[in-house]
Order: sequence, then structure tokens, then C-alpha cells
Amino acid sequence: MRIDQLAPLLAHHLAPCPTLLSLVQRAYIRLQHFHAPFQIRQAFHSSIGISWLGHNESQMEFVAQLKAAVDIVSVVGQYVRLKKVGQRYVGLCPFHSERTPSFNVHPAHQFYKCFGCGAGGDVIKFVMEIEGLTFWEAVRLLAERHGIPLPKSGLGSDPEGQHRNRLYELHAEAAAFFERNLWTPGAQRAREYLARRGIDEATAREFGLGYAPEGATDLVVYLTRRGYTQDELLAAGLALVRPGSPGLVDRFRGRLIYPIHNETGRVVAFAGRALDPEQEPKYLNSPETLIYHKTNLLYNLHRARQAIRREQRVILVEGYMDVIGLHQAGVMEVVASCGTALTAQQARLLHRHADMVIVNFDPDPAGVAATERSIQLLLEEGLYVRILELEDGLDPDEYVRAHGSDHYRRRLQGAPHYFHWLAQKVRTRPNAHTLQGRLTGFRELLLPALQRMPDRVARASVLHEIAEFLHVPLDVLAREMRRLDRAKSQNEPSASAPQLDPKEKLLVNLVLREPSVRAELLGRLEALEYARGWVTWPLLEKMIVLQRAQPEWGFSELEGRLDQATRALLERVALADEMIEPEHALAQARAFIDVLDRQQRRERIIALKRRIEEAERAGRCEEALLLVEELAKLEKGT
Repeated sequence: MRIDQLAPLLAHHLAPCPTLLSLVQRAYIRLQHFHAPFQIRQAFHSSIGISWLGHNESQMEFVAQLKAAVDIVSVVGQYVRLKKVGQRYVGLCPFHSERTPSFNVHPAHQFYKCFGCGAGGDVIKFVMEIEGLTFWEAVRLLAERHGIPLPKSGLGSDPEGQHRNRLYELHAEAAAFFERNLWTPGAQRAREYLARRGIDEATAREFGLGYAPEGATDLVVYLTRRGYTQDELLAAGLALVRPGSPGLVDRFRGRLIYPIHNETGRVVAFAGRALDPEQEPKYLNSPETLIYHKTNLLYNLHRARQAIRREQRVILVEGYMDVIGLHQAGVMEVVASCGTALTAQQARLLHRHADMVIVNFDPDPAGVAATERSIQLLLEEGLYVRILELEDGLDPDEYVRAHGSDHYRRRLQGAPHYFHWLAQKVRTRPNAHTLQGRLTGFRELLLPALQRMPDRVARASVLHEIAEFLHVPLDVLAREMRRLDRAKSQNEPSASAPQLDPKEKLLVNLVLREPSVRAELLGRLEALEYARGWVTWPLLEKMIVLQRAQPEWGFSELEGRLDQATRALLERVALADEMIEPEHALAQARAFIDVLDRQQRRERIIALKRRIEEAERAGRCEEALLLVEELAKLEKGT
């Protein structure tokens, strides 16, 4: 059954399930993106209700123009620290946890590929995956971010995308409502609290701080008048069902409001701080929604990102006010978890932007406990962790107000490595004057933390420093370490892909990169029987077919015609580092094909001579004469 025959059946059976229908629609978008024939697209348009796409081919033309105008390295670089290696850029994959970079971005072909988890695609696919957007949402976001006018015919959408956009708009409206209220007479208590914490008006406005009035339905009434439905207010987590009544009430009432932004700077949630000592809880946070997943966000990351990369470190604090106070004092590279204990996803997010984390949590028991939990995750992520403890029991924002930003920065510079911090705790124990006491402290405090370090070389270096600091023989500590390593082996078998011949990579990359020589090289390779045994032949075969059908093809046209295995091969070859200039590469490629061509002709000549002798011995004179003519033609070309 063809796909155009299958489509009506899918539409009929999936109509009662809009979520599944949306998934099918999104799968179709990828089909269209990979240049499916028009009749298949037309059947799918009408059959599964993609009226938002219609038959407007100009929309896909706009997508092609957008991809040509946007640099994938610049887009990915907003989320991942990239380092240039040869002709490509590498970094830590944002889609899975890793310590050694396996995430590659190729600027010439405008695609990305992770060899750790397999993620890959073009710039639109990257934005879809990193932001959790649909295809058309990603297109719209890229166009708006790069100042590219949208087509007059508009862009497509889908139910999930429309719902997500409504939530973004609703949160923007709510943020503006709260911020306006902060500067009204009714918010006097909130402004007094900010003054006590040393936050001036400019900083409050920069962070979009606001105030939720004490009335039960102030926000509900405001947003309802703006055209939002009760279902949308509930889905956004901004309202609650009133007990015993069909109406809604505001979630946040009589609280100072902190807007929470995603990595692109859009408001996705709120945190409300109680202003009355009797009000519980002290902090009230938005629930998780379609656009807000608190374990995947860090407060202030969208502002701090550039400073983090400039300073090559990130300061991790516990509270919203710590972030705001430090930022106001000029310490910009600071973030906080969004009202929860640090998660593995947040640790990975930190690692995408910096290798060093300075943990500066509050000195109270809750802060100490949070520090310990966070450090374990940061070590497992492979981050370099330092600890900043502030004297006088002050929180970071209190400390910077009391001692100034310069003094705080000096404290940052002197913050000890986590293992030195732990070793100092061992030295202050009552039994630390004995070797056995220090060894016991090492086993209890340091050994479990060392075990979480994935880099064995870095672990050995730290172990050497600890041995000197604690005055314990290095071989004694190393023996303890080996004992744990034997108990918990971290060796895992890994499958290796077939090795690619450098000459094959050279030829394929030339075909990809130099349209002017494609016809020549692909024509010669098609005639070369040797090439059919190459690892890259399945890819070259697709290139030959595409060259016949569409001489002016590009990387995305080729990728769209490949199966998963051949696409993976294309990504491996395209991400190989080209070490010579194009003109030299072309000369080498021609010389390589010439050698193989001569060798192939020699082997054919030998085989023909053998067949001629056999024909003559058997008395097949006519066959022998034909073979002699073929031999003469081949020898003429040697």
C-alpha cells in the first residue's frame, strides 16, 4: 500500500487522538523536509488535516532560504562551547552526558552530528531538539532571532505549537502585569523588602521583578479580559480551581515575583516569595508545564552565558536573591537552580558552558546539605569544582554588600578545589595527628568523591596532591583507590565502525565540496569496479544517481535521499578533517583514480589474454577474434 493510500486510513483512526495525530503530522514534516514527491505530500496534506501547510511550496522555499542565511555554528554556539578542530567544530553534546567531546558541527555543509548518541541534522533540527519545538516553531524562532522577515503567506503550525505559543504569550502578559504592580502603592511591602536586600530600581527592572496583588482573582480577571481561557490559565499554572466553585483563583497572591526564563530569554515560569512571616510556603513556584521543566533550567543562565564563557567559570549559588545581588555588584557569571536541588540535567547544562564551577551556597545547614548533593553530580559530570565558604554566616548577596565586589572576587580566586577543601576537613578532625586517623578520614570523605571522577589521569593528579597535603604515603592511598576500582570496574565494550580509507574520504569530500568536478569524478568512479568494494560505495552510488537526476544538488538534497546507515556514513566522511588545499586535493584524487584505472585495465588485459588462449585452444575462432579486438582497445588506453 502506497503512502497516499494509507493516509486516509491514518486520518480516520487517529482523529479521536489529537496528540498522536500531531506526531504523525510532525513525522510528515520531516518527510517533506527530505523532498518527498509532490503527489505523496499532496495526499498527506488533504488526508491527515495539515491544512496549515496547504499546497504552498513557497513555505518550503522560505525554509531553504532561511537555512542558507543562518550559520549553524553561530546558532549551536549559543548553547554549546565549540572549539575549531580542522574544518569542523567540536563540543560536549547537549543531548546526552559525556566527558569527552563527540559533538561535531560542520560549517561547510551546515549540519551537526554526535558520535556518542547519534543525534544529528541541520540547524532547524538542532533548534527543534534543544528547545523542544515543532518544525514550524523552530523555523519561526530562527527567523525572528536573525531578523529575517516571515513570508506574507505566513508559516505553518500544529496544535501543539499553537498551544505552546499561547503559553509563551500568556507568561509574557503575566510578567508585564506583575512588573507593573511592583511600582504601584499597593506593593509598598515588596519594594521595602528589595530595599532591605540592597536591590535598586534599575536592577529590579532589569530582572523583571514584580508583585502579585493580594486579591484572589486580580491576575485571572486581567488575563481573561486579554482573551485567555480558563483552560489556558490552568495549563500555564497561573491559576487554581476555587474549592466548591467553578471559578479560578490566582496561584500567586501577596508575593514578590521572580520571572524564570529559559535559555533563549523567554519567560516560562514564576517564583513567588512570601512577604508576610506567617505566609507559607516561603517560596511558591510554578508547576511544570508544556514550556517549563524545572530540572532542565538554571535561573539567570540566559543573562550569564556570555560572562561565563568570558570568565571560563560559573558561580553556582542557592537563591534568586543571591544571583540578583551578585549581578548588581558586577559579578555576572552566576546562576542558581530553580528552587530545587541541583539535577544531573542542570549539571550537564553547566558543563556545556564552562569546565569550572565555584559552588557558593548559603552557610546554613540546608545550604551545606545542598552543597554536598550538588558536588556529587558536578563531579560525575566531569566538572572542576571549587568551594567558596564565606565568613560571618553571610549569604553571597549579603557578603558582597558588606565587603564589596572586589573583595568577593578575591575570595573567588582563592576558593580551594573541592578535594583540598575535603582534605582540610580531614586535617581538622580530632584524630588527624595519627596516620591511621588521616587514612580513616581519607576513606570516609575523599575516597567516595574521588571515585566519582571519570578522568583517571586527573584523579591520579589529585591523589598525589592529597597525599602530600595529608602526609600519607602515595602508595597507601593508591592502594585504597585500586581496591575500589576493582570493586567497580568501569570498562564497557564498544563497537567500532569500519575504518575509512583516507583516499576514499578525500574523494567523497571533494564531490561534496566542489560542484565543478562532481560530474568528472563521479563518472570515473562509476566506471571503476574497484570502487564497488569500498566502505563509502553505498554513499557514492547515491551521489551518482542524484547527479544524473539533479546536477545542481547540495548537501541537504543528498542527505534527504539516504537511509539511516548511509546517512551515518555521510556524516562520518563529511566530519573528517581535510588537511590539504582543494587544488592539491583534486590533483591527488585524479592521480588516485588514474592509478586504480590503470591497475583495473592491466587486470582486464591479463584476463582477456587468458580467455583468448582458451578460445583458440577450443577452436572458437570467432570468439577469439572478438576478444582480440577488445584487447586492442584496452591496450590502446594504457
